[in-house]
Amino acid sequence: MTHAIRVHETGGPEVLRREETDVGAPGPGEARIKHTAVGLNFIDVYFRTGLYPAPGGVPFTPGNEGAGIVTAIGAGINSVAVGDRVAYVGPIGSYAEERLVPADRLVRIPEGVSDELAAAMMLKGMTAHYLLRRTFRVEPGHTILIHAAAGGVGLIVCQWAAHLGATVIGTVGSAEKAELASANGCHHPINYRSEDFAERVREITGGEGVDVVYDSVGKDAFPGSLDCLKPLGLWALFGQSSGPIPPFDMGVLAQKGSLFATRPSLFTYIAKRSDLEQTAAELFEVVESGEVTIPVNQRFALSDAAEAHRQLEGRMTTGASVLIP
Repeated sequence: MTHAIRVHETGGPEVLRREETDVGAPGPGEARIKHTAVGLNFIDVYFRTGLYPAPGGVPFTPGNEGAGIVTAIGAGINSVAVGDRVAYVGPIGSYAEERLVPADRLVRIPEGVSDELAAAMMLKGMTAHYLLRRTFRVEPGHTILIHAAAGGVGLIVCQWAAHLGATVIGTVGSAEKAELASANGCHHPINYRSEDFAERVREITGGEGVDVVYDSVGKDAFPGSLDCLKPLGLWALFGQSSGPIPPFDMGVLAQKGSLFATRPSLFTYIAKRSDLEQTAAELFEVVESGEVTIPVNQRFALSDAAEAHRQLEGRMTTGASVLIP
């Protein structure tokens, strides 16, 4: 028998329970993975609280990314082999010592990347990739605003965007987080607790505004995010850590400068195997080159998943966090 974290009813961190599970043998197209590290992400909170309904309902095992060793494979698989070090994003269920994963979701981990780093970087790093290279393709001369600049995705976006030649503005919630963001490529950190971020963005840009706002905060940053954009700018809402934004009149986008708005999701961008492989390859390349570093700043035992969620929701974490089975 092995163990996993299970949710029998949605709610606070206390609903995360460690239980025995029977993984079973992999079926056709599946691989059995023994986890060495599991990624911790805010989307896990959304599933735990019920903001995002879990596929299949309750009970369920949360978690969207992990890394480990392939211990068995089902029929029809040639993309991975027993003994391979692999990482993945989705499907939900990574808060487990062992699990079955569709083999077409697995990518091999390069030698220069540790299991902990791979588990911590897949969802956040791939999110940064699609935001910067596909949702709005950042080029030299662009100016961007990234909310939660000291968070897991934020620190990656800051470094990667700066490497691409962009001017990076980021919002943070403390002086310490401002220093962290600055050390990771954010040219202009803004403490939203002591400054009006939209007003400050206008000052920094000489009244022009930014080309794109990458927003994982949601309610608390709206409609200020729109006020930061230059005409024809893009607002990319890819999360809602402070809660969902209220319904609004789309005419506001016209009034504020014919703005574009999108609500992207990583899983759409990597639905095709070819897109997954390309995204992973480009992410591993930029990390192995040293242009982007992904600090794993918090480590929790898998059995302490509830405490990990408390710290994540309390905005007590920086960078990436992992759960260790």
